[in-house]
Amino acid sequence: MRRLNAYLTLLVLFCALQTAPAQDLTSFEKRVHVKILANGLTVLLLDRPQAPVFSFFTVVDTGDAQDPYGKTGLAHMMEHMAFKGTDEIGTTDFTAEKAALAKVEAAYAEYDRGNSRAVNRDEKRIAEAKATWEKAREEADQYVVKNEFPEIIERNGGVGLNASTSLDSTQYFYSLPVNRLELWAYLESDRFLNPVMREFYKERDVVMEERRMRTDSSPTGRLVEQFLSVAYDGSPYHRPGIGYTSDLRHFSATDAANFFKTYYVPSNMVVAVVGDLDAEKTFALVDKYFGRIPSGPKPEEYITTQTKQTSERRVALQDPSQPFYIEGYQKPNFRDKDDVVYSVISGVMSEGRTSRLYRALVRDKKIAVAAAGFSGFPGEKYRNLYAFYAVPSQGHSATEMGAAIHEAIEKLKTDGVSPDELKMVKTRSKAALLRSLANNQGLAINLAENQLKYGDWRELFRRIDKIDAVTNEDVKRVANEVFVESNRTVGILETKSAAKGARR
Repeated sequence: MRRLNAYLTLLVLFCALQTAPAQDLTSFEKRVHVKILANGLTVLLLDRPQAPVFSFFTVVDTGDAQDPYGKTGLAHMMEHMAFKGTDEIGTTDFTAEKAALAKVEAAYAEYDRGNSRAVNRDEKRIAEAKATWEKAREEADQYVVKNEFPEIIERNGGVGLNASTSLDSTQYFYSLPVNRLELWAYLESDRFLNPVMREFYKERDVVMEERRMRTDSSPTGRLVEQFLSVAYDGSPYHRPGIGYTSDLRHFSATDAANFFKTYYVPSNMVVAVVGDLDAEKTFALVDKYFGRIPSGPKPEEYITTQTKQTSERRVALQDPSQPFYIEGYQKPNFRDKDDVVYSVISGVMSEGRTSRLYRALVRDKKIAVAAAGFSGFPGEKYRNLYAFYAVPSQGHSATEMGAAIHEAIEKLKTDGVSPDELKMVKTRSKAALLRSLANNQGLAINLAENQLKYGDWRELFRRIDKIDAVTNEDVKRVANEVFVESNRTVGILETKSAAKGARR
């Protein structure tokens, strides 16, 4: 009955997609407006008059992969700094604050020079420099109006205020009543026009605590960090997005400002706005406010090419904690012609309780409490991994997970996928598209991300057609080319007792 209900739900969603004219590419082409401002900023607008509200999504083509060498974590810091206000918001006296922040930076540079030395350290002088820096920070803090930027948005009916940083990009988003459109245009443009690195070192401490929670205090977090450092060599994906502890302790607000000037330029950003909007009036406001941001060339990008893997790589971690298994296979980036084939493989292997990995490891063998596979780890902009993972159930080891996953992979390589599985994955893809178009925020995200990645928001719809064209032979071909031992990296987290038992 559960499987029947799942099929019926998907059938309803598929029929809705097929019969709703407002959700097809042709109708969207009539309603989506794209404008490139004189400074190079790309803006997309979609009028959706269901309610007097709007949502936006700003995406910057810069993520953790762009962190400078020795300064990992800077891209993530930009996300935090974007909520600290501007020269007009978040301060009682910016002229005085600016002078105080300059003193903070001078004091920090002096302290960091001494504290970074591995030899010939003058501990007394380092302590004095640290005290001077901390006093300068206290003097600068007296001008700060805490949380003024987010509070303005919330007072004006804003909801969903947030941001995120991935390896590939940084995103900013929230929603407001449509009668606050001009306020949004001013606020959102001003934080990219006049950013202030206030409370930078306090926020840096917050990020360091995030790292302690996500990685240093998490056995699985430590395993994944080590796993990625082994799976990648030349690629920036081998570095942790949150940053290395030593880098987080070292970089400065001056470093952050330089990073911002390099990457936060209009030609490197896309903004999508969706809601009850008049295109002419909205673009006029966008021109008025976002057009103030100085133009600049899109940053030139040189990324060391990931070397082709020729032998299996392994990392093992022993810890008195829940065991965990992960393995990954190198694959091309999202622009590869076979990228949609990996999506089909994920659908067959991992989506829902009817997926192969769930049925084999969780339901039938009962050796795992979770198992799945997914593409684009930890990012998809550059050569990346198709990864499989499993969490063993009580009494079972991480090593068992690898054997069971390999069995499922071999079956995929030999038999491919059944017609029913292929049909189900394609139906689910259409249903997922429909769900993502159901609200303003989802639409803004889809439009901005596809415009940034492909240079054309229409790829959102074209991808469904590409998935429709995937065949069983495509699945078997890709699986046999990619899921091979010489292209595999394995990460194992075993409890100490289980690890001892495995050596007998």
